[in-house]
Amino acid sequence: MKPARLLLLLSGCALLLAPAVRGCGPGRVVGSRRRPPRKLIPLAYKQFSPNVPEKTLGASGRYEGKIARNSERFKELTPNYNPDIIFKDEENTGADRLMTQRCKDRLNSLAISVMNQWPGVKLRVTEGWDEDGHHSEESLHYEGRAVDITTSDRDRNKYGMLARLAVEAGFDWVYYESKAHIHCSVKSEHSAAAKTGGCFPGRALATLEDGAQTPLWALRPGQRVLAMDGAGRPTYSDFLAFLDKEPRALTSFHVIETREPPRRLALTPTHLLFVAENASAPAARFRPTFASHVRPGHFVLVAVGGGGLQPAEVVGVQDRRDVGAYAPLTRHGTLVVDGVVASCFALVQEQHLAQLAFWPLRLYHSLVGWSGVQGDGVHWYSGLLYRLGRLLLPPDSFHPLGVPRAES
Repeated sequence: MKPARLLLLLSGCALLLAPAVRGCGPGRVVGSRRRPPRKLIPLAYKQFSPNVPEKTLGASGRYEGKIARNSERFKELTPNYNPDIIFKDEENTGADRLMTQRCKDRLNSLAISVMNQWPGVKLRVTEGWDEDGHHSEESLHYEGRAVDITTSDRDRNKYGMLARLAVEAGFDWVYYESKAHIHCSVKSEHSAAAKTGGCFPGRALATLEDGAQTPLWALRPGQRVLAMDGAGRPTYSDFLAFLDKEPRALTSFHVIETREPPRRLALTPTHLLFVAENASAPAARFRPTFASHVRPGHFVLVAVGGGGLQPAEVVGVQDRRDVGAYAPLTRHGTLVVDGVVASCFALVQEQHLAQLAFWPLRLYHSLVGWSGVQGDGVHWYSGLLYRLGRLLLPPDSFHPLGVPRAES
């Protein structure tokens, strides 16, 4: 194994076992000492979090185009009438109240944090959706994915902590941009760039050990689902957790269609699928391939009656939007979704490396299980591995959507 990849694996083990990180996992470790609440550290002037450019996959993702009132995408914006937030709305058009649902959810959460931190003080929004072109080219304000904020008392001594509270509220990128405000932005509701990994629609179906089918959103840890082992044979594998879970996200999916037998699988472009050039290749020789690289004439593996797997020719690839995005993790790192064998992994086109990197998480679940309901968003371990991978692996190891580009 190459040194960088070995280091990635070992770092994953260290992150999982380190006491400072262990608290991010599900539940308190039995016998561990209860620690006091984590102290929040204000952001410094000109600091941003996470420490990557705004329009990269590790932050808020790529710019997708300006939304105008007369455009089809205008329906993606929703007004925010939260009485605990003051909207400056200097244009008197209500534009500052318009934002994506993801931005609205984070902003409402932040409003509660502000009132808890400073009784009598409210969150204030000075800039939201921009329809007049007042921001720089490709600003996320043009998509309703960014807000500029202050406190209602405009006390600039509070702004560093306000930025930290915005990070804690779940904004995907927070920047102490100027002495006058904090800039916050979120991932797109529907782009593949909104995902740190790859996903399937929530209503896509997995097959349980008793033969019943269940939508992905309904999976529970400990259930066994149809999957494929390392030798290309069908098996039932324990479902462990969701690497990403966005129940309300409107997401763009690639739809892979096959014939003989007919199947339709929707998954995000960065997700891995097992593909071969011809039907004669044994199942174990189907190579992991990004969904965006699958073309008509390729062959994928599908489940057939009796629990077997067989090749099926891809006859069409199209795009569609659907609500809900889920990335299940199984013990084998694979699962059958809507009758097609897929990987649990995305972004890096190496199934074996991904399976090794997630070994500590599988071990963790084997030892302590899962003691509660998993929250929405990217799993903490998946997010940490992505950041480590960006540091340790060359850029060409990633899907193009996962490679940072310079800011405009």
